[in-house]
Amino acid sequence: MQPNTLLDAILDEAGISHAGLAAHVNQAGRARGLALRYEHTAVARWLKGQRPRGQVPDLICEVLAGRLHRPVTLDDIGLGVPGEPSTPHGTTLSGFVERATALWRSDEQQRPHILGAPAVTGTPAVMPVWEWENPPEDVDVSRGGRHRVTPGDLEMLRAARTHYEQMYRKAGGIATRTRIVGFLNAEAAPLLRGSYTDATGRQLHRATGGLVAIAGICAYDSDAHGLAQRYFHQALRLAKASGDRGLGAYVIALLVNQSLFMREYRQSVAFAEAALRAAGKHITPALACDLYAMQAKAYAHLGDGTTALSCIRRAEQAAERIRRGYEPDETGYVQPGLVNVQVAEALLSLGELVAAGEHAAAAVDNPAHDRGRVHRLAMLSTIELRRGNADKAVATAVQMAEQARGMESQRLRDRLRAVREHLVRSGGAGTAEAAELIDGALRVPL
Repeated sequence: MQPNTLLDAILDEAGISHAGLAAHVNQAGRARGLALRYEHTAVARWLKGQRPRGQVPDLICEVLAGRLHRPVTLDDIGLGVPGEPSTPHGTTLSGFVERATALWRSDEQQRPHILGAPAVTGTPAVMPVWEWENPPEDVDVSRGGRHRVTPGDLEMLRAARTHYEQMYRKAGGIATRTRIVGFLNAEAAPLLRGSYTDATGRQLHRATGGLVAIAGICAYDSDAHGLAQRYFHQALRLAKASGDRGLGAYVIALLVNQSLFMREYRQSVAFAEAALRAAGKHITPALACDLYAMQAKAYAHLGDGTTALSCIRRAEQAAERIRRGYEPDETGYVQPGLVNVQVAEALLSLGELVAAGEHAAAAVDNPAHDRGRVHRLAMLSTIELRRGNADKAVATAVQMAEQARGMESQRLRDRLRAVREHLVRSGGAGTAEAAELIDGALRVPL
């Protein structure tokens, strides 16, 4: 089940509580000869995605229409098609905008049914990727609204994406998420509902898609995986509306990364193939490099060493073609050394410790932003321990713990804990002191 953000948003607009809606629905039911006994707990279940039975969806529309003095449809309350989850796909672009902005609003208000929603798997996880890759395309994305979207508005959205990406890299996703979600609600939502031509609309959807992708990254970094997935799916829909295949492929790379974390290795491979296939000549060397490297990790986890090594070669070939200044802002994360740390992880899964160590050391030798450096040091420390080099592992772990100070990130905490466990198990000289240093970093609550 996916949370019903549209119902949540319209209840807020109507100024009606959960208990109030339940009471009004019971009263409207009595007028139709129905003996209903709903309480606020039932409304909470509807907001979590449970569909009300029988005539109740119609009664909810009736109650809200009376309150808002306008017609309210089943689609308006997220109950349009029985049995289908509320997703931003399979609907008009304007309908998608309403669903997307309803999610942003619920996220900013920290609604528990949004923050705790699990990630979807199977068909609901695959459909947004399939819909991005296949027709129909958006023929005209123009819109008539009260305020005209200007080039200055578009520049503000692009600048905000860069700003929040830098904040994420320095401070982590937990600290950054509330800022970017607040910006989406205050600035991006009114622009999407504004007035723009098709050409301006394409740029608007592209700029917003880049921002929404960062919101998804921050949710992923906060361990809110269902929410992260919904942001990634939104970014994919915005990419389709923009007509920018490269942006869509970048968003799919984010879904591939999340699938790897959730150990959905076959899905990781399939998504990466979809991005490479559908983006075609629009895919940049940096993005191709990352997609092939992540495929290598997936194949390594699946035990297919031959295909993993083939993907590693492709990733390395793509890395050689990267030309700074010819890449979009979104692929700036593919810095020198990134492919090395990805390859090191794949080789570690295959048991190729010497080669993995060489790649991890090369990754650490390359400059990286703060967050990337923590991941690289964590990988090198893990590999050195596996190779029996306790002294090197401890020294690297100490660097990692110091580098991670000030970052609010669940993913980095996972890496710190994993390295700490490996150190404690090894029991070598200096491991207790290194573990204590990591404990100090973990003691500060997020």
